[in-house]
Amino acid sequence: MACWLYEGMLMFGVVFMAGYLYSALSQTRHGLDNRHGLQLFLFIVFGIYFTWFWHKGQTLAMKTWHIRIVSRSGQPLSQGRALLRYVCSWLWFLPPLVVSMPFGLPVSETLVLLTGWIAVWALASRLHPQGQFWHDALAGTCLVGADRTTSALPAPGPSV
Repeated sequence: MACWLYEGMLMFGVVFMAGYLYSALSQTRHGLDNRHGLQLFLFIVFGIYFTWFWHKGQTLAMKTWHIRIVSRSGQPLSQGRALLRYVCSWLWFLPPLVVSMPFGLPVSETLVLLTGWIAVWALASRLHPQGQFWHDALAGTCLVGADRTTSALPAPGPSV
């Protein structure tokens, strides 16, 4: 979880630079103009960031915490598998955001719903036989200590 929080701090710089680039290129004069375009642009920028670094084995925060990501067989991730993990990782955020849209919930209620979902999703990892987060199980990936060998990996399951 500490790595996740550190990753969030690093992503602040990525969001800042991507937002500045999008504003300059789209000639946005107000923060709420082109809001959905900016969200889509940030989704793509995040996808490129995570897919690139996961394909290389580690993000910057993962290097700090000596964590690396590999496939179930212990091999480095292909870009396709890294992209699949990125898409599956949105299960942490997307369901409560989609549910809150039709009801027009205020931001505070949406944040409560989001926080509750994240807590449930994190606790659900306890139900997985190897204790993995479900987006890793769905994408066929594993987080391991950077100094560990592949013998510490969970037993291979059905391939995705």
